[in-house]
Amino acid sequence: MTHDLPAAANRGPSRPFGRLITAMVTPFTADGSLDLDGAARLATHLVDEQGNDALVLNGTTGESPTTTDAEKEALIRAVAEAVGDRARIVAGVGTNDTRHTVELAAQAEKAGAHGLLVVTPYYNKPPQAGLLRHFTAVADASGLPIMVYDIPHRTGTAIATDTLVKLAEHGRIVAVKDAKGDLTATSWVLARSDLAFYSGEDALTLPALAVGSVGVVGTSTHFTGMQTKQMIEAYEAGDTAAALALHRRLLPLFTGIFRTQGVILVKAGLAAKGLPAGPVRLPLVDATGDELAQLRADCAAAGLPLPE
Repeated sequence: MTHDLPAAANRGPSRPFGRLITAMVTPFTADGSLDLDGAARLATHLVDEQGNDALVLNGTTGESPTTTDAEKEALIRAVAEAVGDRARIVAGVGTNDTRHTVELAAQAEKAGAHGLLVVTPYYNKPPQAGLLRHFTAVADASGLPIMVYDIPHRTGTAIATDTLVKLAEHGRIVAVKDAKGDLTATSWVLARSDLAFYSGEDALTLPALAVGSVGVVGTSTHFTGMQTKQMIEAYEAGDTAAALALHRRLLPLFTGIFRTQGVILVKAGLAAKGLPAGPVRLPLVDATGDELAQLRADCAAAGLPLPE
């Protein structure tokens, strides 16, 4: 990686994980155990029918706080076998313990992941020097490209602009899942680094593209994948009117999927479509009848009605 000129001057449209990425839910059976066959079938649907270039496994949307390390490994193996020849598998390995994160990164690499998603350590609120050492330690220990996940409203700590710019100097730290909701901060990092930014908020995908982001890691994209990809491609082709029309059409679902915790409504919607999902694990709870009815209304408003 060269830094003879400002990185932004060198950078072409780098998309290390493609444009469209879905943070996939983890299907469970009726008794709450891991459904590996269902995971393979859901992954196949998301790649072949929804147009995903990559899938994030074992993220928060995959209920990673409630899955064991062994379940995480088994899930990666099953999905990599199902779609790993035509989509990139990005494994969520972030924890608030650097040693455990390094262990999960090694496990994911052996299991067939193509990249790693590493969230900011949560709850213990490390200073920026600790964040720099945490992400660097994971990158030093792994041979896989890394997407840093900046989501301060969940973790309690934002990754500072200067910290992200320093992290970009590491050859394996290549991308950011940006759920900070601060496009000014995003703009400054993009102006000073060659990191590829992916919107971590579905409804901000189009605004994020306008400041230089390259795609999305989505949740509503379990249902809006093809249309979201069309929006990204329209923007990149210079057809901003078409991109804006798609943004406005999909907005009811971009936002509606988060009326309660996103996993809950994704699983309810997948079940309505006859796709693998199963229940959520406590402390999450399954969608109520009223929540499902509202999801149906949001899907219909986005032009993507759920089957009755």
